[in-house]
Amino acid sequence: MGGKKNVFTKFLTNKTTVTLVGIVLGLGVLVGFYIYRVNKQVNPTRIPVAKRAISATEEITKDDIEYVKVSKSFLKKRDVYQSVTNLVGKYVSTGTSIPKGGMFYTAQVVEKKELPNAIFDEIPEGYTIYQLKVDNNTTYANSIYPGDKIDLWLKTTENGILVFGEFISNIEVLAVRDNAGQNVFDVTSGRTPAWLLFAVKTDLYRYLKLAESISGMTIIPVPKNNLANPDVGSTEYTSQELKDILDRQTLRMEAQ
Repeated sequence: MGGKKNVFTKFLTNKTTVTLVGIVLGLGVLVGFYIYRVNKQVNPTRIPVAKRAISATEEITKDDIEYVKVSKSFLKKRDVYQSVTNLVGKYVSTGTSIPKGGMFYTAQVVEKKELPNAIFDEIPEGYTIYQLKVDNNTTYANSIYPGDKIDLWLKTTENGILVFGEFISNIEVLAVRDNAGQNVFDVTSGRTPAWLLFAVKTDLYRYLKLAESISGMTIIPVPKNNLANPDVGSTEYTSQELKDILDRQTLRMEAQ
């Protein structure tokens, strides 16, 4: 027994042996650390992808989603949904689509209210969407926003008298769009306002369309915190008086 112990003791005290053991242990640590780092880098995680091609303005449902595994390092460079949380029930934004197997990039996914035509879904019965032609000047340097309350003033002439009056008051702006029909405030800059959209009662919609067809008649948007300044020499009329003027001028046009 003592002989075996002496052999083992000599083995451990041998410099060559100690060196070899140290090298082996060091290599083992390095290999273990390398394997750990590799596994950490490529450790797969599940993310949702499109089970089918999803077109612009379509709603994303749970049936449209499947999962794939990708490395976490791959996701660091991509702004995509990594779970279905806050994804189901949203919509694919306009001007884009998600191909089958494609990831859900956050820039491609929006709330329904952010879709250009979502405003048409909640119009009360008896109301119609009206688009008022505007420009950068008539929107006060593009300072009229969706959700703002504005007044609509009408300017025209009647029997040589300049007429200016508040036609519709306290109307909510639903959208501001450019000439291409895109929401002006979807981007930080570069889009010029061309149309204000709001919902009006059907009878008022008729009068607004009549105003479009009568030469020299103008509808002017006025923010609630601004005071309209009538032209010098103009005479102010009530909303009903303005409607009467529209009816008279329409009858004259039809009689010609």
